[in-house]
Amino acid sequence: MGYSSLLTRRNRALPSSVFSLFLIFLCLLDSSNAQSTPVFACDVAGNSSLAAYGFCNTALKIEYRVADLVARLTLQEKIGFLTSKFHGVTRLGIPTYEWWSEALHGVSYVGPGTHFSGLVPGATSFPQVILTAASFNVSLFQAIGKVVSTEARAMYNVGLAGLTYWSPNVNIFRDPRWGRGQETPGEDPLLSSKYASGYVKGLQETDSSDANRLKVAACCKHYTAYDVDNWKGVERYSFNAVVNQQDMDDTYQPPFKSCVVDGNVASVMCSYNQVNGKPTCADPDLLSGVIRGEWKLNGYIVSDCDSVDVMYKNQHYTKTPEEAAAISINAGLDLNCGYFLGQHTEAAVKAGLVKEAAIDKAISNNFLTLMRLGFFDGDPKKQIYGGLGPKDVCTPANQELAAEAARQGIVLLKNTGSLPLSPKAIKTLAVIGPNANVTKTMIGNYEGTPCKYTTPLQGLAGRVPATYLQGCSNVACVVADVAGATKLAADADATVLVIGADQSIEAESRDRVDLNLPGQQQELVTQVAKAAKGPVLLVIMSGGGFDVTFAKNDAKIAGILWVGYPGEAGGIAIADVIFGRYNLSGRLPMTWYPQSYVEKVPMTNMNMRPDKSNGYPGRTYRFYTGETVYAFGDGLSYTKFSHSLVKAPRLVSLSLEENHVCRSSECQSLDAVGPHCDNVVSGKGGTAFEVQIKVQNGGDREGIHTVFLFTTPPAVHGSPKKHLLGFEKIRLGKMEEAVVKFKVDVCKDLSVVDEVGKRKIGLGQHLLHVGDVKHSLSIRI
Repeated sequence: MGYSSLLTRRNRALPSSVFSLFLIFLCLLDSSNAQSTPVFACDVAGNSSLAAYGFCNTALKIEYRVADLVARLTLQEKIGFLTSKFHGVTRLGIPTYEWWSEALHGVSYVGPGTHFSGLVPGATSFPQVILTAASFNVSLFQAIGKVVSTEARAMYNVGLAGLTYWSPNVNIFRDPRWGRGQETPGEDPLLSSKYASGYVKGLQETDSSDANRLKVAACCKHYTAYDVDNWKGVERYSFNAVVNQQDMDDTYQPPFKSCVVDGNVASVMCSYNQVNGKPTCADPDLLSGVIRGEWKLNGYIVSDCDSVDVMYKNQHYTKTPEEAAAISINAGLDLNCGYFLGQHTEAAVKAGLVKEAAIDKAISNNFLTLMRLGFFDGDPKKQIYGGLGPKDVCTPANQELAAEAARQGIVLLKNTGSLPLSPKAIKTLAVIGPNANVTKTMIGNYEGTPCKYTTPLQGLAGRVPATYLQGCSNVACVVADVAGATKLAADADATVLVIGADQSIEAESRDRVDLNLPGQQQELVTQVAKAAKGPVLLVIMSGGGFDVTFAKNDAKIAGILWVGYPGEAGGIAIADVIFGRYNLSGRLPMTWYPQSYVEKVPMTNMNMRPDKSNGYPGRTYRFYTGETVYAFGDGLSYTKFSHSLVKAPRLVSLSLEENHVCRSSECQSLDAVGPHCDNVVSGKGGTAFEVQIKVQNGGDREGIHTVFLFTTPPAVHGSPKKHLLGFEKIRLGKMEEAVVKFKVDVCKDLSVVDEVGKRKIGLGQHLLHVGDVKHSLSIRI
């Protein structure tokens, strides 16, 4: 999604139409504060004649209601419903509606569909997604989505928000320099898929018995292979992502598939970039073929803001704007964020480039979504969530969940034994760094106005006496006050340095060019560590990772914590983990690479797998062959967990049909579909087997542990060196133990994607591993 792209177009010249929209948006912002009623159609109580319309009759099936509405519209009216702000049809009792709202990690003020006012001055601001993903807690993903949708509905009921939210961002965090990696669940397809479906369910699922009903409508973006914004002059508006079919199906597509298939998401957003020479919003194979055809999307497909305009003006993919409008609608696009389709579709119809039936199909998908939301059911205050209002926003429980999400996500990367600090032993704590007392930095981008802030300094100073020095005027840290910082640290019993990044370093339309700490931050850290009287703790606030090898190897630095962008309650969570009120359980959802990696790997290379012929090292923990600063899944606890294998088969036999080719010739792999997948024999038989792991807390305090089940498949079809099969969270008291169970489907979980995008089961030895436990499993025919 183009964060404010209709307003600024991000480093791109502002077309006059966009500037006009900017002025309109400002007017809407100013006037919306006075509005206190929701926008809805079919207000039969206010206009009894509307009861005669079939689309207002809630007793009819939704499909009939949609067909009735479409049949009543003129061509010009239909075209109006292709744009993200439709101006309504007064004669049919349909008001103006703004589709564009955002809810990446809380109800956001990004997008003209949502506003804050004296009635609702703020909403709960959860940690940025990358930190929430570090919790590896699917129930947390869903719980956050549920709170966000409740607050969204509450704001809708008083006219401050819409019902359609273009979140979450489920792109793979492929390259550490990507400015928007912070918005994503990380680099792993399974984690990203679990986050995608979990958050979508939290946003969308209702308390109604009607499973087709929506609380709010989520949207998974940016489809697909989108992860370059602006790197060394390469912009997302013109970037052509060259992606082979194996990487597409193995890495880039799984989170979107999970959104649609598992999460039943109401919308998918196509991206700015091209994939293999075709704009995603004009590719019928990607839209009609995959999203709607293979995955059976129950909802609408929307463009990123001005994507169709970009296709024509920036990419020069079509000769005329009418061709751009037609090719997008014919490919399966239903809604245009912006006004391009509103301006050029009628001429495209008259030129014979697109049929009115295609427009009918597109707006039917849009209306279907609004029907599922109750938009055409009359007064929403008489519906299931009609009782929600300002009292349900920023509740104590919601704010505590924001703090808990940050606690669960924070990752302890280094601990020489000084952590947790004892409040009784600390008489003076030095708190230093450009991010030590920040507010807005903590909530990242696609943010809203939070309920309140607790900064790191406020959180720490609430536990022990603290002295504070910013150290640098901002994170760019052009000049560091080393003398002042070292003096403060030399007089303190312990020192906490809070450094890292903010949106001036990594953001939408702002990719990094290196992985070094900005400016003089490294010098500040190093000199403070040398001068400090007590232990020095390094707290890194950022979306992406940094090369902090210097700190990792510095014996004077006692601990390193990565806190992402921890949300409105970040200071509470940071203090809780540093002083041991909370035992850390976060794990890195992405690889932290050394600076040498980005010096030899162009960000524009989309290949995941290494290439020995040219020294290309590959990407993410699944394929990268080089050294790391910290690895995917890294994270320490204040207690010690151990694992032991309880149950897992050593042999799985696949039963083939008599005429199967692999009965007479030697095969390295089998298709992951077919009768043999219905007749898998392992132990007592069945299509799946169970892996049981005993986990023991051998420490002297309670802890929460993430149990990862990885597999290393046979070396066929360029298979990953290892990949994640599953993960579970478990809470154990001191010296307590429990058994964690994983169900493994041979054909689904132990298969890999081959060179042409088909799933194959590698024959031979598969290595399962959990922590230090490794178990060899043979798959044979």
